[in-house]
Amino acid sequence: MKGAALRRFTGLLRKEFLQILRDPSALAIAFVLPAVLLLIIGQGVSLDARGVPVALVVQHPDALTASFTGHFEQSPYFRPLRYRDIQSAEAAMAAGKVQAIVWLPSDFSRRARANGNSPIGVIVNGVDANDARLIEGYVQQVWSTWLAAQARLQGKRSPLPLDVAARVRFNPGVSSRDYLVPGLIALIMTLTGALLTALVMAREWERGTLEALMVTRVKMREILLAKLVPYFLLGMGGMAASVAIAVFLFGIPMRGSLLVLTGTSALFMLAALGMGLLISSFARNQFVAGQIAIITTFLPAFILSGFVFDIDSMPQVVQFITHIVAARYFVAILQTLFLAGDVWSVILPNALALAIMAVIFLAAARAITHKRLD
Repeated sequence: MKGAALRRFTGLLRKEFLQILRDPSALAIAFVLPAVLLLIIGQGVSLDARGVPVALVVQHPDALTASFTGHFEQSPYFRPLRYRDIQSAEAAMAAGKVQAIVWLPSDFSRRARANGNSPIGVIVNGVDANDARLIEGYVQQVWSTWLAAQARLQGKRSPLPLDVAARVRFNPGVSSRDYLVPGLIALIMTLTGALLTALVMAREWERGTLEALMVTRVKMREILLAKLVPYFLLGMGGMAASVAIAVFLFGIPMRGSLLVLTGTSALFMLAALGMGLLISSFARNQFVAGQIAIITTFLPAFILSGFVFDIDSMPQVVQFITHIVAARYFVAILQTLFLAGDVWSVILPNALALAIMAVIFLAAARAITHKRLD
């Protein structure tokens, strides 16, 4: 920039920072909104099934059935409730009091001692297919653990053909929170980044301050750049606060480089702010700008970013649409940096996609924003 242009730009930057101090709504969007959403959604959303009420029906109780049902009582995944017969257990499931039934028939112990082949009955409430699959897997885990324990007590080899030693990489505790919170950060920063510029620009239109700037020698690119710089810094501050909450409050491991996290976050923040500037070019009312930002950024990020729903399980057409959602790439980067570390085969392609989207959104915002009122 030349001397006059630099002075104009410096004056615009000073104006923006003073405006932020006088009207703290931008600070609330950058810091308060991410913290509140992280605390509420991070604490409330979980894909883990723990403390599942399960009905235990033992028709002929003895020491063998007690050892088996004891594994359910020791499991953190189940909250066992005992019923005298299968009919009362089925009635409890129909009433929503239990989610599964484990039924040990009267000849369970006799057949187990005779030939080691004693089936059990398992009935699972399949209304929620995801929970049903989890419960089924947990019951099978309890069953195989009990079989192995019985084999060791009898000095025999496990009845299973293989001794399976499971190792879970990147998320050893198999905690859905460790997987969801990094994605939630991307989701929240998508919304806050777009809102920061969309609402601020719309407010300027409503108050007429942009009209006053248009009669001066200030160029539109200088106005947009002056809007971008302070809110980029605010957005990065909100990002840092969100990462701190994830690590120190939720205990999410951070295995990747902070430098890589900062660089990729900057690319994503530029893309999000570019979306906000683009929205403000069409909506010159704060309410309309806020609604458009939610519909065009938050909802697609929630559904199509892989935050909750696996992209590979979506139809091919929907998978293609996900490529225009910036949060898709940032979710993949954050989950990799938090849980796996600096996996460059994942980070570099997604960072390149974010850089391209940032250039496209910012260039589009500049192209359709003119220094006139029409």
